[in-house]
Amino acid sequence: MIDLGHLSPWLLLLTPFVIVLAYTVFGLSGFGSTAIAVPILAHFLPVSYLVPLMALLDCASSIFVGTTGREHLAKDELKWLIPFMFVGFVIGATVLVRVPDHYLRLALGVFAMTIGIYSIANPVMHRAISRLWVVPVGVLGGAAATVFGAGGPFYATYLSGRMGNKSQVRATTSALISVSTVTRAILYAATGLLLHTAIALGTVVLAPFVWAGLKLGTRIHLGLSQQQMRRVVGALLVFTGASLLVRVVF
Repeated sequence: MIDLGHLSPWLLLLTPFVIVLAYTVFGLSGFGSTAIAVPILAHFLPVSYLVPLMALLDCASSIFVGTTGREHLAKDELKWLIPFMFVGFVIGATVLVRVPDHYLRLALGVFAMTIGIYSIANPVMHRAISRLWVVPVGVLGGAAATVFGAGGPFYATYLSGRMGNKSQVRATTSALISVSTVTRAILYAATGLLLHTAIALGTVVLAPFVWAGLKLGTRIHLGLSQQQMRRVVGALLVFTGASLLVRVVF
């Protein structure tokens, strides 16, 4: 999958900062770690390695965030979203192992920028959106989670339109990420993507940086309004998506 003996020195220096940043975002919003980390680290590592790795890191992180905010969980929304999310898993399950890495990078850059621009331009939902949106959001979020490891922006955008409480959106999004990451880990193991020593080693080495980011993000979350939170995450998504597109083009 990757040659551990020939990793770039720049990667070894950059990765801890990227992981802390990514999981600071996760800690304050309940999603976004993969959309932040993968576009940057994909300059050095294959997406087919990064996505399964981030699935394992997200699994532990979502359990941490979900446990600390379980009193805010919107269980009714979960009952509607999860079945359609699983439909999306099935649709996206075979794409990651069949699409060339170059096209995955390009698609991930466009995906990150699109969601980021939308979050900046629409920080507030002025009225509750229809429950019918649960169908496309669940399916697209599940497919994006399987292919890109980043279905959280879909879920958070939908939940922000249904609920006005930022802690409720964060806790419920994190619960969806938890279900998503466990399912994805099983799918990746079944297709052989997860069964590599390099992934297990990466998980162990990066765990302390994940914890540091989560703690920092949780503290920031308490001081931000929901509108500020969406704009900050959106700006980070635009930056990382644009950097990946520049890399692919040139």
